[in-house]
Amino acid sequence: MQASWAGTLAFVATAGLATMVASTDLVALVVALGLFGAGTAAFTVAFATAVRRSRTEEILVPSLFFLQGSAPRAVRRRLFASLAVEVAAAFGTAGVRPNTSLAFGILAPMYGLGLVGLWAARHGAFPPRSRPADGRRRAPVRPEAGPGYHRPSESD
Repeated sequence: MQASWAGTLAFVATAGLATMVASTDLVALVVALGLFGAGTAAFTVAFATAVRRSRTEEILVPSLFFLQGSAPRAVRRRLFASLAVEVAAAFGTAGVRPNTSLAFGILAPMYGLGLVGLWAARHGAFPPRSRPADGRRRAPVRPEAGPGYHRPSESD
């Protein structure tokens, strides 16, 4: 969550400065493209981690990238607030100077979205799968069938 806000603040500061001082466009462009690259990498790692976890847990796209039922309310609020600030800054600064490099700021919110998915893939709570990943049905689990359990036979 701290990384999300650090990237958001860097983007807002550089894009905001670039709207007022045209000579800082290059800095804002580098930050926006850097955040887009980092967000794409985070998104990819989140997806790979979720695929690995999906062998034993039921992971759906809404619970992974929108945190529906997989994260506490405080986590959702912080991560989505950061993403919302990125989106607002991206559209606001690109709208003020649309035919400049500030238009690339529209790509920066990928950073916030990628970190949302990464948080969920690493820390999210998902229900267990009802079927294994190979599609076979699981045998029902009996509470008494633990280690050392001896199934009674007719002779017992």
